[in-house]
Amino acid sequence: MKLLLVEDNAELAHWIVNLLRAESFVVDHVPDAERAESILGNQSYDVALLDMRLPAMSGKELLTRLRRRGDSVPVLMLTAHGSIDEKVDCFAAGADDYVVKPFDARELVARIKALVRRQYAQKGVAAVCGDLHYTFDTREFRYKDEPFLLRRREHAILEALMLRQGKTVSKAMLVESIFSLDDVPSGDAIDIYIHRLRKRLAESTAQIMTLRGLGYILRMRDI
Repeated sequence: MKLLLVEDNAELAHWIVNLLRAESFVVDHVPDAERAESILGNQSYDVALLDMRLPAMSGKELLTRLRRRGDSVPVLMLTAHGSIDEKVDCFAAGADDYVVKPFDARELVARIKALVRRQYAQKGVAAVCGDLHYTFDTREFRYKDEPFLLRRREHAILEALMLRQGKTVSKAMLVESIFSLDDVPSGDAIDIYIHRLRKRLAESTAQIMTLRGLGYILRMRDI
């Protein structure tokens, strides 16, 4: 899953990015609302974390602009004060949740996971494709009731396919899902990761199919 952090405090941003990457999130960071608005117009994120007080354009103003143009990305506001007025301002602008600085690492991660889970609430607590199971709370895969451990980017690709199970996922979307702004994106790398995943799923009833010219789809294997 991919997150966007908009925070102008370099030290705090560094800590948050490292924390979230340790939780296997792909994280992009920008220090101002102007660049964030441009990026959000071109890329998709599972959650955006916006600092309430940013230079030039505030996080609240950015959020208002996003909602006005119909962008429904889940937004977690990072606020410096826990006053009722500021909380009300967050929700009035279209925020989905907020956390007050200084915050505990566990609370931040838990709130992000709650926002992600809310997006897929209609699927229950887990997604299932044959004998492959994915749990939303832990973001873990299980195969035949055993942990199905993957390398970070292989996990990110299988996660993207599982969350869109039965739907075609383009290579461009997978590239966007696993590479951050600091990486050099590679479509060829996607082919390598898909190949590895297919080998790991060779005996599973879940399979990754290629739809030539369109992308990939995760579905149950025909038996």
